[in-house]
Amino acid sequence: MAEVKLRKLVLSTFRLNGFSLIAEACDFLVSQLLPLEASEREEWLDKIIEHVQKLPLASPTINRAQVEQAIHECVRSGQDVTETVLNVISAFEVPRFRFNPERKKFLKVLDSKDAPAPEIFHSPDAKGSLYRDRYTILFQRTSRHELFAPTLLADTDKVARRYTLQPIEYFLSAPDKVTNATVLGLLTELREGCFYLEDPTGTLQLDLSETRYHTGLYIENCYVLVEGWYDDKVFHVEGMGFPPPEASKTSRAYFGNVNTFGGPSAASLRSSTKLIKYEKENEDEMIVFLSDVWLDNFKVVSKLRTLFQGYSEFPPVAFVLMGNFLSAEYGALRSQMLKSKLSALGDIICEFPELAQKSKFIFIPGPTDPAAPKILPRPPIPKTITDDFQKKVPTSIFATNPCRIQYCTQEIVVIREDLVTKMCRNTIHFPTSGEIAEHFAKTILCQAHLAPMPLAVCPVYWAFDTALQLYPLPDLVVTGDQFCAFSTCYMDCQVVNPGSFPKSEFSFKVYIPALRQMEDSQIAKDSDETT
Repeated sequence: MAEVKLRKLVLSTFRLNGFSLIAEACDFLVSQLLPLEASEREEWLDKIIEHVQKLPLASPTINRAQVEQAIHECVRSGQDVTETVLNVISAFEVPRFRFNPERKKFLKVLDSKDAPAPEIFHSPDAKGSLYRDRYTILFQRTSRHELFAPTLLADTDKVARRYTLQPIEYFLSAPDKVTNATVLGLLTELREGCFYLEDPTGTLQLDLSETRYHTGLYIENCYVLVEGWYDDKVFHVEGMGFPPPEASKTSRAYFGNVNTFGGPSAASLRSSTKLIKYEKENEDEMIVFLSDVWLDNFKVVSKLRTLFQGYSEFPPVAFVLMGNFLSAEYGALRSQMLKSKLSALGDIICEFPELAQKSKFIFIPGPTDPAAPKILPRPPIPKTITDDFQKKVPTSIFATNPCRIQYCTQEIVVIREDLVTKMCRNTIHFPTSGEIAEHFAKTILCQAHLAPMPLAVCPVYWAFDTALQLYPLPDLVVTGDQFCAFSTCYMDCQVVNPGSFPKSEFSFKVYIPALRQMEDSQIAKDSDETT
């Protein structure tokens, strides 16, 4: 009798939460709950339902494996061994998610026959998927913004004007002139000097002769919102802007509690009480960022020694050293030269035992470092080059470019690429006011992508484009660029460029996670350098 009542309770509870259990899963769950007291059963059932809701489900029908996984997560809850303080995540291991329009939710893409694991040389359809996935992210985000959401979902008192997004096929089939229209699409130049807008439904020719541009760097192959009127097969653009950004907290509601950033933990670490406590208690922890660390330059190596000496008594959590690690081309001897210079750097770090033991040394390769093509994401520097250094400094990590760093509850994305320079060079409209840093930050965060540029300008491995996505927004984006150093913040996400270490008089950036604050630092000139 007790088993029958429990079975009814299990089935009804799942049904009330929008799920249905197959017979095998129901039998298994009943057998697990039956030994418990009646009061405990309901409590455990609620916990299991909560964890089922966090799973990347393809349908509302729950099988035994999913019930077992939910129970395992329940038992492990609060004592997750994967809650690491610092974790460096490879660009090739970033989890993939796709938006399910029926469930209005992002679901994790699991490797299968229909969705094979990504490869460096993937099938050609990956190139089309790259643009479709970017469009889907921005379209669903824009559709629920207060300017575009249906009247019932938005506060009409706060929004002076409401816009309606139309697909391109709407204009292609329109018999008459269409006014006050808004479209989201990919900006392309299909013919020289003639720009078009593309979305999954078609292509639309644009007239940009009287366009008013909002803040940002507008490059071919970025997604834009255009406002204007359509007549005689041409869309006359009055205003052009980017899809509105979205705060990280809002975005995560459409992912649940799954880990979207990457790393060993199955659940997001943002709400980990253990890590939140650790972060607050360690107010002096810091991460140091340097770019263009030329190990073949005597002055750079000398300044690095000074830097390490200064931090030797108070070791930072990590030193993030970005390439290029050689200042000149050495032809066939390039790999051997870098190996010897890294070995010499290892000797310097070993002079400061406290630093060598307590700090992580994270190396991110630059565009000209061996031995990979200039295509993102870029693999780490080969082990044949780094072996000697890693034996001397076991705490070193040679990462991909870009890479992701999780420190406690914070998410940091680091890339070494001249993104600002390339965007400024390829923009169709160079801004006449405002700081370039602010234009750049708004561009990549609104695009939810590190490099929203033509693949000919910034090549990307099609199947690994996910590694460059910025959705949900991280806490910090660090881009090692030849452009002058800057720090700016947009939508609670800091965007920082430490600048070239040797070209900026040996300046660098220091991030204090407990305060979520980025500080400018510089190594003072030696007495023999002063004039």
